[in-house]
Order: sequence, then C-alpha cells, then structure tokens
Amino acid sequence: MPTPPVVECERVHPGLQVEDVPTAVAFYTQQLGFTLGFTWGEPVGFAGVNLGKVQVFLDAAPAPRATGSVFFVVDDVDTLFAFHVAQGVEVLVQPGDREYGIRDYTVRDLAGHRLTFGQYIYSVGEPVPIERVDVPVRLEKRLAAVLMDLAAHKRMSLSSCLEETLLHTFEPFGDGVAHPHTPADVRAIQQLKAKHGIDYDCHASYRFVEQSPTGNDT
Repeated sequence: MPTPPVVECERVHPGLQVEDVPTAVAFYTQQLGFTLGFTWGEPVGFAGVNLGKVQVFLDAAPAPRATGSVFFVVDDVDTLFAFHVAQGVEVLVQPGDREYGIRDYTVRDLAGHRLTFGQYIYSVGEPVPIERVDVPVRLEKRLAAVLMDLAAHKRMSLSSCLEETLLHTFEPFGDGVAHPHTPADVRAIQQLKAKHGIDYDCHASYRFVEQSPTGNDT
C-alpha cells in the first residue's frame, strides 16, 4: 500500500444541495444569522454563506436532492438558539448538555438539511475533590465589579471564575498561556469594562496606589 503524503488541511467547506440558491441564501442570512460570502452564476446557482470563520457552500440541485448534516462549534450556543427560535427556524433537537462534552441543538433548513450548533462544556468528567480556603485579597474596585459581573455572565460562582482564570494562565500554550474565555466572553468583558469605567490597560496594576476612602494614599 503506498504511503500517503503528509498534507496539512487549512480549511473545510461543507457543501449542501438546495433547490433554489437565492431562497437558501435568504434563509441562512436572515433566519440563521449567517453572512453572505459570495454568489456565483446568472441566475445564481452557487453561493457561500459564513458563520464566523466557517463558510458553507450552497449548490443548486434539482429534486430529489441528497440531504446532509453539518455540525458548527460556536462560542455562545444559547444566544444563537434564542435568535433561531425568534426567527421561526424549525428545531429538531432542543439544547442540552451532552455526555460527549458539548451543549448543542439541531435545526432543519428549508432543504431538509440538519444543522447542529454546539458549544464546548467542561463540566463533563469525573469530579475532582478539592478543599477551598479563604484567601485575604483586595482588588481594585472597578476590576472587582467586572469580575463579579463576568462570573454571573458565565453562570459561575466568583470562586470558580477565579479558579478557571488562574488555571488557564498557569498553562503554557504556544508562545503564551491558555485563554480562559471564549470570543463571546471577551466581547462581554469589553462591555463590562466600559460599564464600570475601566480606563487602564493590563499593565496598570504595577502602578496601582491604593487610597483610603478619604482619598489619602495607604
């Protein structure tokens, strides 16, 4: 048997057959929340629609067509599900935390294709017994407010949110460290920073000078 060549695959484009490409494009962009990548032909018989970095090809094919399925890994599955429901998308499987470590749900498009959207969860697995201790710590007031709101956003306790952040920053990843937050979390953090008036950068803590409630340095 010949040895296959070593080839890196940089991108995958799922392809789905649809009877009417413009109608399918309208459904994907208006009801599923995709953006239009391109259309091809006159009349249009081929198109690409994007969800984040993933582009799906929609290819015209007369009935009967082959139906397929695509699994999309997203960063905020519940928000996307709420949007799909509000747009009247047919839901085949309700959202749920699966034993394979993903929270997902499945819808059906106009051509009958099954589209599953999922988000990684990390609570699956054997429990890790621990003992928590109280740690005397003081935080900058606005930073503490963001941290508490972030924990609520992530549906975590404040302790769990801090533990997650510490464990990720302790873990080497590439030329840096592992990131504890999804892109959706990062967007929420920027909103929380604006909400609580954080106007300093990530190196500002080296210059923090604590003041008493009266305004005097301590």
